Amino acid sequence: MGTFKIEGGHQLKGSIQPQGAKNEALQILCAVLLTPEVVTINNIPDIVDVNKLIKLLGNLGVKIEKIGKGSYTFQADEVDLEYLESDAFKVDGRGLRGSIMIVGPLLARFGKGYIPKPGGDKIGRRRLDTHFEGLINLGAKFRYSKEEQFYGVEADRLQGTYMLLEEASVTGTANIVMAAVLAEGQTTIYNAACEPYLQQLCKMLNRMGAKISGVGSNMLIIDGVESLGGTDHTMLPDMIEIGSWIGLAAMTKSELTIKNVSWNDLGIIPSVFRKLGITVEKQGDDIHIPAHTNGYEIQSFIDGSILTISDAPWPGFTPDLLSIVLVVATQARGSVLIHQKMFESRLFFVDKLIDMGAKIILCDPHRATVIGHDFKSTLKAMTMTSPDIRAGVSLLIAALSAKGTSTIQNIEQIDRGYENIDERLRAIGAKIERIE
Repeated sequence: MGTFKIEGGHQLKGSIQPQGAKNEALQILCAVLLTPEVVTINNIPDIVDVNKLIKLLGNLGVKIEKIGKGSYTFQADEVDLEYLESDAFKVDGRGLRGSIMIVGPLLARFGKGYIPKPGGDKIGRRRLDTHFEGLINLGAKFRYSKEEQFYGVEADRLQGTYMLLEEASVTGTANIVMAAVLAEGQTTIYNAACEPYLQQLCKMLNRMGAKISGVGSNMLIIDGVESLGGTDHTMLPDMIEIGSWIGLAAMTKSELTIKNVSWNDLGIIPSVFRKLGITVEKQGDDIHIPAHTNGYEIQSFIDGSILTISDAPWPGFTPDLLSIVLVVATQARGSVLIHQKMFESRLFFVDKLIDMGAKIILCDPHRATVIGHDFKSTLKAMTMTSPDIRAGVSLLIAALSAKGTSTIQNIEQIDRGYENIDERLRAIGAKIERIE
């Protein structure tokens, strides 16, 4: 296992370019299975989870060629369906939660899709019901082996239908959309997720010849087509990484510019950080964070009650940034209640922040109250272990603001979602070393 050694307490300065969006990449890469023609994808982040999915597609028989940094061509004209029932696939598919999204495209184009129970972050129960209920609604037959934890769906030709999703699952919506574009007739998906990354998927599919309307809303109407063609696609910048850098700038009292952030796709992220007292300036399509030498003060609600920040499906605040917001609040003036509604294990990393000297009350698995230090008491350096991608980066931000030298173990979790993070942080003045 790798370790980061971090000397905290240094101000950073400069600009940083966000990577391509991880959560978009996992959807877009699965969509190449819908056509035998060449699909070119740009701004793919060089991170563990995405590289695992690219390798999985290669094992499936997809022809993959790297044509530049972050740019690849994919051609799924000779897919090896026998691989789906091999022992190797049962191992490969388990290593990545995003692998679930190959099921919809495979089912739509080839009449069958299989997947072992996928892995991912240990952040609580993440049901697959939405995925498979949607595919069953389209006419697929479902089977599940409890012993092998192996799922399968099969259909000669999917049939369009109306469905109301029980939850606005992003990956579930993506899977159903990718299946429905090749179904016979019209499919209506109500309570669909509408995140920018899902909008990107729909726009790409439309360029390939799909007929999807309602993009950006929670009701998608899809008229099935016989086949799809190739296209070019460029990923959005990763909004979670953008939020991470905003938090990093505030906690280290640093002046940072985050380049090319696609402001129109950030939703309420800038305003949530502003409620914590952080100055978030729009400069063209960049974000500029001035050095907060006098700290930052958490706002109250207009009736004077304590601010609550909670997660919700888009256009609400993304759950992936709640751990960043929580860390940032530890050095603010004032208090805030963090309410993590969507995952029951994502706040358990706060014990490490408490050990570093943060004032946090973990009310229950979903809620934590943070009383900020206002930089009058710095966090203490310590040795920690990264439990998942987002908590790992939150601990990294805490370590960069802390007094002394910290170590973070199990950094493979951070590498799953952040591209060359140590190199990029060193470029803006961070004292961070990777020890293998």
